Amino acid sequence: MEVELIEIREFLASHPPFDQLSDEALDHLPRELTIRYLRRGTPFPPQDAGQNCLYIVRKGAIELRNPNDELVAKYAEGDVYASACLPHDPAHTLSGTAVEDSLFYLLPCDRLQTLRDADSAFNDYFTQSISTRLRRAREILQDTPRSGGNLMTVEVRALIGRSPVTAPPTTTIQEAAQLMTRERVSALLITDERLLVGIITDRDLRSRCIAQGISCTQPVTAIMTRTLHKVTPDTPAFEALINMTRYNIHHLPVVDSGGVQGIISTTDLIRYQSANAIYSVGSVRKCQSVAELVQASAELPELQVQLVAAGASAYQLGQAISAVTDAITRRLLELGEAQFGPAPVPYVWVAGGSQGRREQTVHSDQDNALLLSDDYQPEAHGSYFTQLAQFVTDGLNACGFVNCPGGIMASNPQWRQPWRVWRQYFDDWIMRVDRKAAMLATNFIDMRAIYGDEMLHARLHAEVLRQAKENKIFLAYMATNALSTRPPLGFFRNFVLIGEGDHANSFDLKLRGILPVINLARIYALSAGIPEINTVERLKAAADAHSLSQEGADNLEDAFEFIGTLRARHQAQQIKQGIAPDNYVTPEELTPLERNHLKDAFGAISDLQTALAQRYQTGRFY
Repeated sequence: MEVELIEIREFLASHPPFDQLSDEALDHLPRELTIRYLRRGTPFPPQDAGQNCLYIVRKGAIELRNPNDELVAKYAEGDVYASACLPHDPAHTLSGTAVEDSLFYLLPCDRLQTLRDADSAFNDYFTQSISTRLRRAREILQDTPRSGGNLMTVEVRALIGRSPVTAPPTTTIQEAAQLMTRERVSALLITDERLLVGIITDRDLRSRCIAQGISCTQPVTAIMTRTLHKVTPDTPAFEALINMTRYNIHHLPVVDSGGVQGIISTTDLIRYQSANAIYSVGSVRKCQSVAELVQASAELPELQVQLVAAGASAYQLGQAISAVTDAITRRLLELGEAQFGPAPVPYVWVAGGSQGRREQTVHSDQDNALLLSDDYQPEAHGSYFTQLAQFVTDGLNACGFVNCPGGIMASNPQWRQPWRVWRQYFDDWIMRVDRKAAMLATNFIDMRAIYGDEMLHARLHAEVLRQAKENKIFLAYMATNALSTRPPLGFFRNFVLIGEGDHANSFDLKLRGILPVINLARIYALSAGIPEINTVERLKAAADAHSLSQEGADNLEDAFEFIGTLRARHQAQQIKQGIAPDNYVTPEELTPLERNHLKDAFGAISDLQTALAQRYQTGRFY
């Protein structure tokens, strides 16, 4: 093969969809191409084209615009324009222009059809929807080599090692202890016929019976835990692990419509996957000082590396990191109460931002606030909560969750207020109806209770959801703010890359990809009064409530997961190299296939942003 043809073959083999072709097909393909050059400003496709062809951009750039002259797509090196060969492609309504001197490889449509007929994987590129391509891209991205068992994919049913050991509520504490000893179990399920009503563990026997001086002749109902966290047999084991971490428990009953099926413990999970940093981070609750917490939190970067290596999705990673952050926050509050004494009035510590949504990575700052009971009196109680808030925020900062640049922390007196003041804050933000008020509300709508009297937050959250849903002008301003950050369509070109500074020639995956989806999900959830805070859960609930179409929700979820997984992998690589993790990725870091799928993700986000702008006519609010 001639040198020029070899170069063309190598170029095609490194770009989708031609990377799906067999070696034999790639060997023959360069001879079937023609070359076309278009000067800058030339209409595209060229008006003098003799036959319908697929265009492969070798050099240069093409812009496609809709009838309103709005930029819809930008094609750059390696991109494929196939609309002339696809009769039902909506891109036929778009007009194109070469915005740079450009060189193309042209493949006749009849030859393209021959290749599609001969290779199903190649054909999928032209037939699959954006949603299908994104979902497949997620699967490929997460299909990494794994060692040992993988808690991401195994179901809880696979970890149940024996039939459940149960006893009725009339069993005495002594009889329960004898049964547990005989059966060699550390937890006993209490059932009333087939209904699970409680659980007792070795720890309960020690702390609730012996330590409290309760007679062993009392029934187990005197010491059993009645508020139960349960899972079903088809629950992913990883989700069970997160629940154990979140609620500080070591046993989870497994139930379905047929009743109790068994119980799993942290020991079962450790046995299945022998090494995972999340287990050692469980020592957080045993830490007796901030210094010990700092040491425990140092394991978080390794946790992210391990989860990425195990093929964790962005959703799973966020749940895991956030669960550990929650544990660190709670332990700091417990240490603070031990140092300053019990709280003089009820309060709840709330987290916002990525922690509030359970979407953290190791590269996250802190966003938090204190919601105090209306019994709070500044003169009598102010000093206590000032010390507590400063102690916790300083501790979080020492643990790697740096202070919020905007000062949205409980150590800021503005965000350490009684319930009535918080209610007034939201009244002002929602009823004032301007962009600044909507922006302030955005900072706190994603708050989640971490520690304390959770009902204080639940009451406030319910009131805010009701009020926001009923105020369409407020939602329109929220939408205006949400649409201020757009995906970098055509990000391969320099004009959308950061032009200077430490991150020159890169783009911000969080700011330009993840944040737009978070904003869209929040708007669709608020418009339907949906209480969920996590972005993926908001999208699912919005589709169920018909606030958002099922296709739109699926596309946004797939885009969010794909971009988030790329970001997590980028950060894991930086951690392994000893570099502080960030959100900035250069196009060169991505494979041609990843760049192509990322364009699909950005396109899906852009389409939903356009739909939201039309829904709220946001142009009226700029």
